Amino acid sequence: MPTVSSARWALMAQFALFGLIQVSWMSRMPSIRDALELTSLQLGSLLIIGGLGSLVGALTVGAIIARFGSRNVLIAGIVGNVVGFGLDATGLLGFGLGFFIAGMAINGVCGALVNVPININAAAVEQRLGKAVLPQFHAAFSIGAALGALVAAGFAFAGAHVATQILIVTAVVTLLRALLVAPSMRLTPQSPVTTATGSVDADSTRDRNRNAVRSALGAWLEPRTLLLGVVLLAASLAEGAATTWISLAVVDGFAAAEATGAMAYGTFVGAMTVFRFVGTGLIDRFGRVAVLRVSGFSSLAGLLLFVFGPDLAVAWIGLVLWGCGTALGNPIAISAASDDPDRAGQRVSVVTSFSTISSLAAPPLFGLLADEVGARSALLVVGAVIILSLAVAGQARRRPAPAAEPAPAAAVDA
Repeated sequence: MPTVSSARWALMAQFALFGLIQVSWMSRMPSIRDALELTSLQLGSLLIIGGLGSLVGALTVGAIIARFGSRNVLIAGIVGNVVGFGLDATGLLGFGLGFFIAGMAINGVCGALVNVPININAAAVEQRLGKAVLPQFHAAFSIGAALGALVAAGFAFAGAHVATQILIVTAVVTLLRALLVAPSMRLTPQSPVTTATGSVDADSTRDRNRNAVRSALGAWLEPRTLLLGVVLLAASLAEGAATTWISLAVVDGFAAAEATGAMAYGTFVGAMTVFRFVGTGLIDRFGRVAVLRVSGFSSLAGLLLFVFGPDLAVAWIGLVLWGCGTALGNPIAISAASDDPDRAGQRVSVVTSFSTISSLAAPPLFGLLADEVGARSALLVVGAVIILSLAVAGQARRRPAPAAEPAPAAAVDA
């Protein structure tokens, strides 16, 4: 187990760094809006550029991994982020909106190039251990996101320009990511030949013939995979809306300081992180479906408290319930898509593309609604998608991989 253990902890760190670099700049949305001299509607419309880049990445990353392997794709994503965030900082320093737009597009593509490889390898770790641990990797992402929010609050409190923050955070994260590439991708085979021990292919079958692309695209025809995508869509929309709009909702809705808005988001992430650690035991005991349904109701209740709460104290309680409810949707959907290791790469790519769809559609929608009804009320759209997710939660029921050896005992989903 030494290889699995080292890969597990290196992947934990990769998830944390992914969360940190993604959230640290997004927690400075008020400063970004002011630096670019945009309204909330214009900012929301601009964020769609990143969504388009993410969509391109999500739609192609399964085939790219099948051809080049997780490690090479991860390296490409890391290098691309350096370019993307550099362009973002250039635009925010007043050199032109075009730089910021280009950086958003590049970072959108590279987000998928980082996200899918680390999730595939994390799913391989879960399969090796024979118990639910994928939520812990997403908890590491949440820890990184909380740290990113704290970093943003610190830079904001110090009065530092958001471009300065972006450049410093990108440099530090890139260095750490580079050091972790080899150990985090340790389960990735270096050749298309299965090992003598029959170990799980962490690339989820880096397709061994000329039909690699066709095999990757075939997952788009599977009804269960698409419905799992709906589950992930709701979870990603709930989490993404919080990431992008909580700080603005607190600042605009309660006349609070920007640092308070960043700390509010930190509370959301903290609740989500704790429940991701607790949730692994709950999933093993009660099964994916039951946990997913209870989580959906918690997320919905918290969202309603945040939107309709009469003061910041009540809204803060809503943030905790919202964060707890949002915690497990993403890892449960990805774990369910990875039930068959030989098809996990293709299916995870499809399922995560629904997260990209939410990031593509949500910014302009929320921006428009925020200008019309306020940032808090605009978040009610998330509630409707959560209800849809509850209707298809049964698709997360565990399915054994075909022609595989019996898996270790796990909870039976009701």
